[in-house]
Amino acid sequence: VQLQASGGGLVQVGESLRLSCAASESISTFDFMAWYRQTPGNQREWVAHIKSDYSTYYADPVKGRLQIFRDNAKNTVYLQMNRLNLGDTAVYYCHTRSPSNLPLWGQGTQVTVSS
Repeated sequence: VQLQASGGGLVQVGESLRLSCAASESISTFDFMAWYRQTPGNQREWVAHIKSDYSTYYADPVKGRLQIFRDNAKNTVYLQMNRLNLGDTAVYYCHTRSPSNLPLWGQGTQVTVSS
């Protein structure tokens, strides 16, 4: 299974972006789909995840601004990012585990928020 993340870019504070994570096979078999982010010199941190029952969970810094949703028909998970701030600058990765519990990561997409 391959995960392809896209949608990153350079935006200004307060603007929006939508990230996409397209899987090479059906995501309905995965228990969850998640987004993480990483800045230079820091560990990758969890941002949000959505479970197979469509329940969603968010890290405190992004609650109310970021929204994760999935389209099983397109095998894609999205991260709608609103009211972006400088602290959102990072490389964003999508993540899941295969039915055999293997960790799967996309290649990352850069989000840069400027003032």
